[in-house]
Amino acid sequence: GFLSPGLEAMPQTSVVFSSILGPSCSRQVQPGMGERGGGAGSGSRDLIFQDGRLTSGSFEALMEHLVPTVDYYPDRTYIFTFLLSSRVFMPPHDLLARVGQICLEQRQQLEVGPEKAKLKSFSTKIVQLLKEWTEAFPYDFQDEKAMAELKAIAHRVTQCDEVRSENGTVKKAIAQMIQNLLLSLAARSQLQELREKLRSPVVDKGPVLKAKPPATQKDILGVCCDPLVLAQQLTHIELERVNSIRPEDLMQIISHMDSLDNHRCRGDMTKTYSLEAYDNWFNCLSMLVATEVCRVVKKKHRTRMLEFFIDVARECFNIGNFNSMMAIISGMNLSPVARLKKTWSKVKTAKFDVLEHHMDPSSNFCNYRTALQGATQRSQTANSSREKIVIPVFNLFVKDIYFLHKIHTNHLPSGHINFKKFWEISRQIHEFMTWTQVECPFEKDKKIQSYLLTAPIYSEEALFIASFESEGPENHMEKDSWKALR
Repeated sequence: GFLSPGLEAMPQTSVVFSSILGPSCSRQVQPGMGERGGGAGSGSRDLIFQDGRLTSGSFEALMEHLVPTVDYYPDRTYIFTFLLSSRVFMPPHDLLARVGQICLEQRQQLEVGPEKAKLKSFSTKIVQLLKEWTEAFPYDFQDEKAMAELKAIAHRVTQCDEVRSENGTVKKAIAQMIQNLLLSLAARSQLQELREKLRSPVVDKGPVLKAKPPATQKDILGVCCDPLVLAQQLTHIELERVNSIRPEDLMQIISHMDSLDNHRCRGDMTKTYSLEAYDNWFNCLSMLVATEVCRVVKKKHRTRMLEFFIDVARECFNIGNFNSMMAIISGMNLSPVARLKKTWSKVKTAKFDVLEHHMDPSSNFCNYRTALQGATQRSQTANSSREKIVIPVFNLFVKDIYFLHKIHTNHLPSGHINFKKFWEISRQIHEFMTWTQVECPFEKDKKIQSYLLTAPIYSEEALFIASFESEGPENHMEKDSWKALR
């Protein structure tokens, strides 16, 4: 699984991502955001800006910076980044309670002060903030405490004549917000129930075979012999799976890793289920590729199978589906497949060399990152959803987030929160979320998908047995393995 302790051995990732998005998307805070209007207390003096960009602050000050005032409303990118990263320091329902408290104190000052007329616009801003929160992170409100807190704040906001008399626009907005939130939560819990039902491994991979299936059983070429069509169906499966990942699931990578480091379990493991399931799909696809190659008896047919998968991987690359491409290459690089020298000698390997070049791990996957950057730029200027597809190699994306977290501390020596770090993590997660929302433009083929998801897969032992049966052991080491297997 991708949450395994083996993370330490992963490639180090320096933070060079700011360049990837270019100026159009760099998540800048608007200059002047530090100037919070009335009633903010001294919090704003606790925020440090560099070139109009918020870089650090105490948690209190950052939290106050989230709350609107009569003449201030936070920038959207700030709302997303703060709400996403705050969970590393405090559970969402506690944050909500504190935000409610700050709002209430400001309201009371307004009610008795000379600016009573501004109560309506202040209330509207508070509801707007809550609306953005419920839309970006609906699952923060799965918790009953958070839902109760949300309703309490909403109720208090409407508790004054100025707000009530205005034909209930604020009340309508609140009702609409809560209704949309409940719909989101209902959809999520249905999805979870469905997943629990399907959780048996059979759905994610076919039965694991210890021996060869009957020769009559059809292989992938019997189901689909067009590499482009197969790449499109793989893209369908990828987008469907990646679509169920939420930004806060990705933030779990950080809190879960921290809890492993500190031996205290902060992360709720069910939250990483969508991540684990997606990671599991990668491994299944690699094993399926290896199985399809190793179970073929005739060398000529095996050569054709390898060339077919090379073409599928290339089509995945052209689509922007790097995750399937990497899984296919990993499958062909597994020892039982890689050792088939006689088969490989018949393969036109020039195409494979190009793929290997793209996925070369040296210099922290520099070639892949360049290709990803190209796909990202294509996606930003795309007119059709066909050109919008970007599916990054998921385990590399996870490692990048993890290392961003590991390399930079949460707190600076001053005790301030290192907000620069959280801008960067948030920017990458936000970009990833944009990719997951792309509608798949290809027609779905149930027969091909069903094969990809349920075809039998060899165990590691069975792969080696099949491989040795096709091409006998070459050296002492292989002879020993073959003896042991038999």
